[in-house]
Amino acid sequence: MPQRPFNFSAGPATMPEAVLSQAAAEMLDWHASGMSVMEMSHRGPEFMQIAAEAQADLRALLAIPPHFQVLFMQGGGIAENAIVPLNLSRGAAADFVITGSWTIKSHAEAQRYCQARVAASNVQAGDPPGHRFIPDAATWQLSDDAAYVHICSNETIDGLEFPALPDLVALGSKAPLVVDFSSHVASRSVDWSRVGLAFGGAQKNLGPAGLTLVVVREDLLGHALPICPSAFNYQTVAKNDSMYNTPPTWAIYIAGLVFKWLLAQREGDGATAVQGLAALERRNMAKAQLLYGAIDQSGLYVNHVHPQHRSRMNVPFFLRDERLNAPFLAGARAAGLLQLKGHKSVGGMRASLYNALPLSGVQTLVSYLSEFERVNG
Repeated sequence: MPQRPFNFSAGPATMPEAVLSQAAAEMLDWHASGMSVMEMSHRGPEFMQIAAEAQADLRALLAIPPHFQVLFMQGGGIAENAIVPLNLSRGAAADFVITGSWTIKSHAEAQRYCQARVAASNVQAGDPPGHRFIPDAATWQLSDDAAYVHICSNETIDGLEFPALPDLVALGSKAPLVVDFSSHVASRSVDWSRVGLAFGGAQKNLGPAGLTLVVVREDLLGHALPICPSAFNYQTVAKNDSMYNTPPTWAIYIAGLVFKWLLAQREGDGATAVQGLAALERRNMAKAQLLYGAIDQSGLYVNHVHPQHRSRMNVPFFLRDERLNAPFLAGARAAGLLQLKGHKSVGGMRASLYNALPLSGVQTLVSYLSEFERVNG
């Protein structure tokens, strides 16, 4: 079987080939049920088994504590930008740390439902264009009365990632931390002691588009604003095991297959071998270091993000001569390197290195970068 092209899309993104093969084999008849998963009742025993296994595997994968609820919802991260303030703001203010395109969108949407304050921003007058660093937490101007503090732990478009989640208690805040972890969920461990709520669309690291993951501390349930739609009330969703309305059944099924694949991943041999999230984190660090190293050593390519804040998942880069953009993308496609064009709002290129992208994909990209520079540099 020929090598499939390497897909560097930011989402919907590359999926494990083993998962796609299993889904194809089970398409017409899931486990001798006589039905495709797409034909099942979400309240039938077959799908209830699928959903229960998916949640259990996700809890194991991310080491989610028992006092957090796992919700399978719809609407993606953009919908959560409204659903979070509808559930957590309690009519008060919320603090936002602006680090890129997605926190700008989150802040703007939250203003429709609460007083959304900017506690810190990496956009200052006189700075070069673009988002290049994450403001030091010691400089954040957190409100004493904030209902929550919102961050995006990995900015998909701009390629910035928090090296570690901030400790709000150490910063003197009693507010829960809300984390948009859409584009690096399951790529590294999560310190749940610092988190009140985390959310993310599945279409980057967890599965297909259509499923939204919400992990919320139980004490934050039950405070939704009266205008919050019932289907978006976290307490209602939790009480109904994410089946208050018809859930995205196919997306949950595929995500469940991905969770099993992620749990089985292994890096190293013998006593030094690690599995699951630890293996994925080790592998993702190696992939990112390889690509950033090639960019930094180049005279043709450049990444503007401060090294300590570079994303492991989404690597934006620019050709110093933008006239070469079109031939670069054409040559990449011919080499089996797909969807490297940067987001339309920033331009340039972007390589997303999600869990399902193998190291060989990054090695092939690095070889192409070198050859293209040799010919065009």
